[in-house]
Amino acid sequence: MAIKYLKKSPKTSSTDDTKTREIVENILKEIEKSKEEGCKELGKKFDKYEGEIIVSKEKIDEIKKNLDQKTKDDIQFSHDRVRKFAEAQLKNYGQDFEVELSDGLFAGQKLIPVNTAGCYVPAGRYAHIASAVMSVTTAKVAGVKNILVCSSPKPNIGVHPSIVYTADLCGADVIMNLGGVQAIAAMTNGLFGNAPADILVGPGNQFVAEAKRILFGKVGIDLFAGPTEIAVIADETADSEIVAVDLVGQAEHGYNSPAWLFTTSRKLADEVIKRVPELIADLPELPRQSAGDAWRDFGEVILCDTDEEMAKISDEYAPEHLEVQTKNLKWFHDKLKNYGSLFIGEETTVAYGDKCSGTNHILPTKGAGRYTGGLFVGKFIKTLSFQRMTKESTKEVGAAAARISRYEGMEAHARTGDARLRKYGFSN
Repeated sequence: MAIKYLKKSPKTSSTDDTKTREIVENILKEIEKSKEEGCKELGKKFDKYEGEIIVSKEKIDEIKKNLDQKTKDDIQFSHDRVRKFAEAQLKNYGQDFEVELSDGLFAGQKLIPVNTAGCYVPAGRYAHIASAVMSVTTAKVAGVKNILVCSSPKPNIGVHPSIVYTADLCGADVIMNLGGVQAIAAMTNGLFGNAPADILVGPGNQFVAEAKRILFGKVGIDLFAGPTEIAVIADETADSEIVAVDLVGQAEHGYNSPAWLFTTSRKLADEVIKRVPELIADLPELPRQSAGDAWRDFGEVILCDTDEEMAKISDEYAPEHLEVQTKNLKWFHDKLKNYGSLFIGEETTVAYGDKCSGTNHILPTKGAGRYTGGLFVGKFIKTLSFQRMTKESTKEVGAAAARISRYEGMEAHARTGDARLRKYGFSN
């Protein structure tokens, strides 16, 4: 039986997106310049409010005292169930579950993989075999049924043969000779006979990253990625040669790849500053140029007085890759909170994680490690909630929902509760 629209909307939820984006971008640019004063002026313009911005403790206490008890009881009712469900989610993280939140009210979650994943594998300056491993393998293990791969083709050759082999080995269903913005657009829009991607993953240059950023919302993305980063935390026990080699190892990615050293040892810092240019000078032409530009323009060495200061500055930077080469490895492992992936001790290095040791190399950059981790199976899996109720539970839940809706001014919401209360023989 064919699908037939009995009523079709003339617009979609994206109809006004372009105009809205322009307005918001202008407002954000203005606030970048004007800071707090800009926020206050916009508050006057749009909200007609000119009072204090931060709600004081005294004001909160006054509201607590004056708000009527029934309203507070209804809000507490909502809070108790949302908290209980969140606690159940934490307890059952990564699993399907169902819990009874109160008599006759059941809620739970199901973990369902996306249908189609689009994996971008860079192949411009270098042929990133490992990016195919990291993205396709992880999607396959997550249970994604349809995996698309795009990679920049070489003239008269197509996608680098090792990338084709890797993508096929790891479980790609379709491999396309497309790179750059056009690859991102093709996977997003379901071109060349493919289903539209539900999520896009994989590293890329600034143009690929910007295309993903612009299309986010229409399609899911792994994260907002910029140039790759490395930071090393090192004390007087670290080997300056190893530290310098590791910094250069990441700097060869590109001219804008930051490499940072946080150390409590002036001697180590001086040795690294001297050694890094020597190591760069000994590289072949392409990585020599990239690493030289990166170290000149984005390299930093920061001298700290204590381990605590090194941990603090590292968490502020939230580096994509973070190596720790100190005598207090466990302390740093326990203390550090913001990074993409952590490499503990001299024995491991970023290249191991980037290529083959098991952890994923598609990681947050530009400080995004403050709020997200890198690519993992969960990026391809939707955590979907559900609820079901008995008629008897409506007596309590329906009444509270109707009253909260009316506190908010949402009368149509309230009447959905009223209708069930009437039907099942309850009063509000």
